[in-house]
Amino acid sequence: MIRNVLGSVLALAGAAAAVLSPFRDWYDGRLGRHYRVDELFTGITAGRPGPLGSILVAFLFAAVLAVVGVVLRSRLLVASAGVVVLGFTVLWMVRQGESVGSLTVAGDGSGLGWGVAGAAAGGVLLLAGAAVMSGRRGAGHRSVHDGHDRPYAAPGSENPDTWPPTQEPGPSVQTSTLPEPEPELYTGPDPAERHRPVPGSGRAPGSAPGSGSAPDADGRPQG
Repeated sequence: MIRNVLGSVLALAGAAAAVLSPFRDWYDGRLGRHYRVDELFTGITAGRPGPLGSILVAFLFAAVLAVVGVVLRSRLLVASAGVVVLGFTVLWMVRQGESVGSLTVAGDGSGLGWGVAGAAAGGVLLLAGAAVMSGRRGAGHRSVHDGHDRPYAAPGSENPDTWPPTQEPGPSVQTSTLPEPEPELYTGPDPAERHRPVPGSGRAPGSAPGSGSAPDADGRPQG
């Protein structure tokens, strides 16, 4: 957040410096808005362009890019604005140097003026603003605290035993409408074992010891 604010301030300051630079002297007392845009590609002449044909239009376009980039927090747009400002400034210096033979800096205003310095500084500030800005964060990029502020999503029906996220047992996987069978609580011997004869003894498990008579058909001992 702080990086975006600081980068936005630098970008807006650079855009303002770039737009104001054509209204100041660029070379030998000639204003920057008195240079045509096409002269930067064909050569510097003494003619003065109209409002829509001067170098000011290029800097206005760069300022619009910077403002849109700040609103959208787009580092690409802000950096593009800086490249446009610096590119046109350097291109003007190349054409002006070809026109006069060499570029000079004099205290009496006969050489490079403050307008060129303002344009160059504006381009540098735009690039610095783009470098400082953190830009927009995607949906997959979240801070560490964001994961704690949002509740866990409920599991789907295909994996019901993964809730809650503490790996504790979750809801039952049973899909039948009938109730679940309850386990038998009796843990003693099976009652059927009481009536089953013991091998080799000739008596039932429930008969008294020492009685050698076998039970009759009704289960009662004979004799």
